[in-house]
Amino acid sequence: MLVCHHGYIKLANVICWLFQLALCPKLFLDRIFIKNIQIMHVVVIGNGVSGITCARNLRKLSDHKITVISEESEYFFSRTALMYVYMGHMPWEDIQPYENSFWKKNRIELKKAKVEAINPDNNSITFEDGSYMNFDHLVLATGSKSNKFGWPGQELKGVSGLYHKQDLDMMESHSKGLKHAVIVGGGLIGIEMAEMFHSRHIPVTILVRESAYWSNILPLDEAKMVSAHVIKHGIDLRHEMELSSINGSHGTVESVTLSDGSIISCQYVGLTVGVSPNIDFVKSCGIETNKGIQVNDLLQTNFSNIYAIGDCAELRECKPGRRNIEAIWYTGRMMGELAAHNIMGKHVKYDPGLWFNSAKFLNIEYQVYGDMPAKLPEEISSLFYKVENQEKSIRINFDSITGSVTGFNLMGIRYRHEICEYWIKNNTSIETVLQQLSLANFDPEFSDEYEKGIISEYNLKHQASLKLTNKRSLNQVHQILNQA
Repeated sequence: MLVCHHGYIKLANVICWLFQLALCPKLFLDRIFIKNIQIMHVVVIGNGVSGITCARNLRKLSDHKITVISEESEYFFSRTALMYVYMGHMPWEDIQPYENSFWKKNRIELKKAKVEAINPDNNSITFEDGSYMNFDHLVLATGSKSNKFGWPGQELKGVSGLYHKQDLDMMESHSKGLKHAVIVGGGLIGIEMAEMFHSRHIPVTILVRESAYWSNILPLDEAKMVSAHVIKHGIDLRHEMELSSINGSHGTVESVTLSDGSIISCQYVGLTVGVSPNIDFVKSCGIETNKGIQVNDLLQTNFSNIYAIGDCAELRECKPGRRNIEAIWYTGRMMGELAAHNIMGKHVKYDPGLWFNSAKFLNIEYQVYGDMPAKLPEEISSLFYKVENQEKSIRINFDSITGSVTGFNLMGIRYRHEICEYWIKNNTSIETVLQQLSLANFDPEFSDEYEKGIISEYNLKHQASLKLTNKRSLNQVHQILNQA
């Protein structure tokens, strides 16, 4: 009976292996291969989307010991959802994508502590309390920190950015009885903070040094649209205005002085003039840094067993149309997955593909695909259409000589990422794109469609007679993408 019992176990194992092989042959073979690899200790510093994606993928690929260290929070949370906690749309537990039991089940050890130093020569890290931890591979996913530019009073209570959980906690603790908040700097974080205060009927002033909101990134037409939208919502938006000092007494904010000498009484100041890599503790340990931690296309630092990913990583060489440092959620996630594979010896090069992003300015949704500079280069033409009496627009950039499309800007209108990317990558001509433009639209059913408007704009400027040749059709979308 004992032999028979063992026979059944062996037969069950074989059936299980065959099932795994049929279901996912690549993952099965990978796991068979790594059975012969020595168990290593991989330490990840930072529990944002980059670090956690790396840890999760490592667990899928291996049985290595994995430790994730964070000073900020015990568990991973969705950083982009911080505003919804403050606004009452979601409780804190709902912005944590995984149950607390997930980490133990997946054998990922979590440690809440501050790392004081990295010691690459002996593969160890030192904590603030003097203790240390050894590693075989180290992944730096330390994220960003809010920029400060030495303003007098910037260390007062009631001054913060909007990046960390602690920033949310500070906003919450100061909001009761708050009479006025001032936000320094525009951009995506600034508008989020303004919307958060506005949701609680707290008066807000935003200071931007440009003549229109985010006009260093957005073309002027779209920037002016956003400015008008912000003002219409009752927010005090002041253009071409900068902060001179933050004033207070007893360690607390009382007012700000502006570049024109005027003073605004306030009890909270939000600093949203961008972010920079959080790498202060890395700079003196021998790991090469510039603005961020410098990495090659495998995401390795100058130490082959130490990686940097996400906001803190600076590529030594970046792809055309991309930047060396990109503090964006989706690139952080891509880097996390790639680093896990490279730790396992895969040698996969980082390529984020075509630039894209999406955001929201209060009620205006924003999408960008491809190269859409704020100031137009001489060799690029731009076709812009704004819907009359609405906060909606379409902009398509194209090569002035070849006519190939190079980018799309959408305000208040939704276009399919895959279709826009297909057109750009295949150097599709502007006239072909315009005739097929309805295929890109994925606004809700029965929404107004504006493709005829931008075609009329093109026909008027170029003495053409183009017409839409396609209607919205998911089947046709699939047919085009299957050609790629």
